[in-house]
Amino acid sequence: MSVACRRLTTGDYKLARSLYGELTTGYSLPDLHDGRAAFGRILTHPGTMILGATDGDRVVSMATLHILPNMTYDARPYALIENVATAQSHEGRGFGRAVMQFAAETAWDANVYKIMLLTGRANGVKGFYERLGYVADEKYGLVLRRP
Repeated sequence: MSVACRRLTTGDYKLARSLYGELTTGYSLPDLHDGRAAFGRILTHPGTMILGATDGDRVVSMATLHILPNMTYDARPYALIENVATAQSHEGRGFGRAVMQFAAETAWDANVYKIMLLTGRANGVKGFYERLGYVADEKYGLVLRRP
């Protein structure tokens, strides 16, 4: 199966919003109006893009890709992937894999030297990322949250 992937636009907000609802962050999304504005700010932030895999006209999987400037590795940037989500109705059908591969290709095209991501321990998807080539034993992923 060939899955189409593309950069999302502000016109994709409602479809993306439903995917954000699939994330298990425990925090609610902003209301529709404020959420639309926040989505627009993400899409216009330099080096940041939201990538999606589509089933027909519907965005069914997405990931946020941040390409960040860096001073080491000959000043090559690095990438961070965040907020990966796939509609439950489309899990196990290759859409998540496709959007992650598209994110990696986009990052490599930007000459990043590495791609990083964090995933929750409770959601059971670590193996998914490992099958894509990500390794969990190279570095520690640490998080500091604002009280």
